[in-house]
Amino acid sequence: MRLSQIVDDNDKRALVVTARGESRLVKGLRTLRDLAAEALAEGAPLRKIVADRGIGKPVDLAAALKEKRVLAPLDHDDPAHIVVTGTGLTHLGSAEGRDKMHRTLVDATTLTDSMKMFRLGLEGGKPAPGATGVQPEWFYKGDGSTLVPPGGDLVSPNFALDGGEEPEIVGLYLIDDDGQPARLGFALGNEFSDHAMERQNYLYLAHSKLRPSSVGPEMLVGELPADVRGASRIRRGKEVVWERPFLTGEHNMSHTIANLEAHHFKYAQFRQPGDVHVHFFGTATLSFADGFKAEKGDVFEIEAEPFGLPLRNKLTIGKPAKVKLRVL
Repeated sequence: MRLSQIVDDNDKRALVVTARGESRLVKGLRTLRDLAAEALAEGAPLRKIVADRGIGKPVDLAAALKEKRVLAPLDHDDPAHIVVTGTGLTHLGSAEGRDKMHRTLVDATTLTDSMKMFRLGLEGGKPAPGATGVQPEWFYKGDGSTLVPPGGDLVSPNFALDGGEEPEIVGLYLIDDDGQPARLGFALGNEFSDHAMERQNYLYLAHSKLRPSSVGPEMLVGELPADVRGASRIRRGKEVVWERPFLTGEHNMSHTIANLEAHHFKYAQFRQPGDVHVHFFGTATLSFADGFKAEKGDVFEIEAEPFGLPLRNKLTIGKPAKVKLRVL
C-alpha cells in the first residue's frame, strides 16, 4: 500500500491510497498527518485507519503528477516544524566516490576520514536487535521550506559550485504527544547537494548539504524491502545523458535502518511533539562520481518499483539574494 497527497479537482487537499494498481481517495481525511494522528490516537496501524475510513472515487495519480498537483507525501502547516536531515556513507560502495573527492588531501597510503567512517559502519553498523551500533555520519538540510514537491524545481543557489542529484530512500516520521517518534513509511528522495563544494574540503560538507531536496510522489507503508533496485537518470531535453542502477535496502547498506533511526532520535531536540521528520538514508550512486556535471534545465529522475511513480525534478539556478544585515 502506498499513500500520497494531492490537490484535487476542487483545489482542495486530498489523501490518496494506491493498492493493487488502483489509486483512490481516502474518505474523510485530507492529509497524511491527520491519518497518522488518528492512528496514534487509536493505537492502530495506518492500514486499519484507511480501511475503517473507506475509499472513494478513483484518482489518476499520474495525471495529477503531470499537472503538478501532487504534494510531498508528508508535510506540516508550519514548515518550521519539519526537520530535514540525512546520513551518509551508509551504503556498500558509497565511500568510493567520497574517497575520490578527499583522496588528494592526504597521502595515498593513509585512510581518509570518509573511509574511516565507512569502515566503522561496516564493522558496527548492523548491531543485534536492541543493541546500539556505531553512529553514522549525519547532516542537516533545513526545515520544511527547503522541501520541493514532486515535479518541482530544485533551485541551486547562484553561489553554488555544483548542483547534483543524490537518489535515496527517505524515512517519514511524526513525533507523538509523548515525544516518541512514529515511522509512517518510506519514499523516494533526491537529496540534492553541492559535491564540488564538498570536494574543496570535506569540512565543507555541512555547507554542501544546505540545499533544497524533494521527496515522493508516494509513500510506501510498512517495512522497507531489504533489496531495492531502481534507476537514477538525468534527462536533457529528450535525451538521457546519464543513467546508473540505484541500489538500496539493508542488503545493500552498511547500517540497519533501525541503527540510523536510533542515532537520529536519541537527541531530545528531535523528539518534539507534533514535529515531522524527513530523513535521507544515503546512496552509493552519484553522477558527480562519474565526472558528470548537470546543467540548468536538466531533469533528475529517480524510480524504484516498490515506490510507484518516479520522482522528477528540474535543475534551475537561483538569483542572487539581497541580504542586508541590520545591527540593532
